[in-house]
Amino acid sequence: MVSNGNTFNLELDFEARSAQVVTVYGPSGSGKTTFFRLLAGLEKPDNGKIVMGDTVWFDAVQKIDLSPQKRSIGYVFQDYALFPNMSIRENLEFGLPKGASKQIIEELIDIVELGELLERKPATLSGGQKQRVALARALVQQPKVLLLDEPFSSLDDQIRFKLLKYLIKVHQKYQFTVFMVSHQLSEILYVSEQVMCLDNGIITKRGDVRTVFFNENISSKMNLVGEVVSITKADIVYRLDVLSQNSLFSVIVTEDDVRDLSIGDKIMLTSKAFNPVVIRLEK
Repeated sequence: MVSNGNTFNLELDFEARSAQVVTVYGPSGSGKTTFFRLLAGLEKPDNGKIVMGDTVWFDAVQKIDLSPQKRSIGYVFQDYALFPNMSIRENLEFGLPKGASKQIIEELIDIVELGELLERKPATLSGGQKQRVALARALVQQPKVLLLDEPFSSLDDQIRFKLLKYLIKVHQKYQFTVFMVSHQLSEILYVSEQVMCLDNGIITKRGDVRTVFFNENISSKMNLVGEVVSITKADIVYRLDVLSQNSLFSVIVTEDDVRDLSIGDKIMLTSKAFNPVVIRLEK
């Protein structure tokens, strides 16, 4: 696909498996939002082809260009895009396709815990609550593809990871394909199966999270400073993922090592007798 702006070309050639969670990663201006708008039918490529399963969404040669309403896409924006004059239930019902059963609404209300909010207006909700509603409204359509354009970026860590748990829960139930724009390595580690890195309109790297981000060449005399992006319990030990100089490092540590650590903490990783030592730095 190619999209020409004044000075910008987007050239992508890729495939993603059905029901996969794919993170689109890259600096500002690399083409992430343009890619989403092309998938959704909000912008038209100059040439190329977009195919979802057995359905052609766009084909420049065959002159096929399905409208956004026919592309079976749910889109969750950074700014929620809820209707302020409608109640939460009315916002959800607005997204329901004509003639479709309301059962999907009741299922989503239960999964993302909206029961106590249904009669309220968006202005009375917190950011995390609004994002739950936005996610549920996008899924009411039962889309084949869900586009998430940094929807959790303005939320604190606790709310963000609660919403990611909701995302995993609904993804497991409905098995839609997800494309997610994120700059949060902790988010990417938590939910993504594949990562597609964009820079200046082209794919620079693709693969699973470890292939794309993790530096496998760690010396036994390790000594680096970085930021904690993930703390995962694994049986009686913990896996600590640390971002340092645009590379991710994963080490196995004890409960004592992570007891006072939180995502976002600055630490130094060093080694003693070939075992990792975690030193928390002052904030």
